[in-house]
Amino acid sequence: MGVAVHWWNRKPGERAEWLLEPLVQVGPLRFGMKPDEVASALGGAVAHVSQGLGSGVGWGYYTDWGVTAVYGEDNGLVAVAIDAMDGPLVRLRDIDLIARVPSEVCADIQDLALREGLPVRVNWSGDPEVEAWGVSMGASQEQGLSPEGYTQRLDTMITNALLVGPELAKNPFESEPVIRWRDVRDEPPNMGAWPVRAEQERQRWDWTPLESVGPLRFGMKPQEVAAALSEEPTTRHGRYPFGTSWEGGQWILGEDRFDRVGITAHYSSGYNWPPTLGAVTIHGRTGPQVEFAAIRLIGMTVSAVDTALIQHIEERDLGLVIGCGGDLGVDGLNMYVRASRAGDTVVSEARFCQAQWEDHG
Repeated sequence: MGVAVHWWNRKPGERAEWLLEPLVQVGPLRFGMKPDEVASALGGAVAHVSQGLGSGVGWGYYTDWGVTAVYGEDNGLVAVAIDAMDGPLVRLRDIDLIARVPSEVCADIQDLALREGLPVRVNWSGDPEVEAWGVSMGASQEQGLSPEGYTQRLDTMITNALLVGPELAKNPFESEPVIRWRDVRDEPPNMGAWPVRAEQERQRWDWTPLESVGPLRFGMKPQEVAAALSEEPTTRHGRYPFGTSWEGGQWILGEDRFDRVGITAHYSSGYNWPPTLGAVTIHGRTGPQVEFAAIRLIGMTVSAVDTALIQHIEERDLGLVIGCGGDLGVDGLNMYVRASRAGDTVVSEARFCQAQWEDHG
């Protein structure tokens, strides 16, 4: 997945301010531009992260601008993704779309669409999407600076956006060029609500680092995981070897999601290698409660969990591990505290892994 991790948040005065002309242009970027024209429009910017750029279908992330450009089969610009933390401040009519509270932007979009007689739908992430404008909203966890000057995760979400030309407006995130940049087909769809299970309604699970969490032991087969949870998977995700499906090809199970319990089981597997449990993610909004050193890890304020973990590590002179997306963990335990969206805010969740598991997000 081509989504960059950011460790800064540009101040409003440091950001460009762009106007959106729906389905035509955003700021200096006009849909249909070639990669060299996009680079020129961005002042000679270089795509420091890219895939297939200039080959006909691909994308490039322009770090200095906080912008991802997605190109179609003819090398023409078909979509522009604006980063929440450091992208330009894009304005549509009288609405500022970027780096704001998601529910406030949603209300503004609903109001403007009503005035213009346009339908608003909910996209995969539970955010508003308007085909007539080529706008699909999203949100990212906000980053900030601690009093000591280092980057820290905040407890708030701020808006980002995917802006597309007319050929992708009907279904931006399921279109072929876009899924090469961000494939959300395996993401659980959200209908626009983020209910959080009350603490007293959560199960309590024990955790033995590198060995087990709750009733689940690392190394279990998928059928053993389902039996231990007394639940069949809500969804299953996997792949074919080398990312290609063919007649008679062996499908490789990657993960099972169990929505009633509130966990995802991740499997180590490969070609002619039966899947075994390698990691467990406990969902922040709905999963069981797990404690470490009297710190409740699940469904809590992320900044509070981060602070408690860092204090625990510093007092005992342990090592701090930072995983994908800024997830914090204690060296040697292969556990990462993650963040799960709960509307305009986030709550904590955690991934527990066996010793050999490498956490890639």
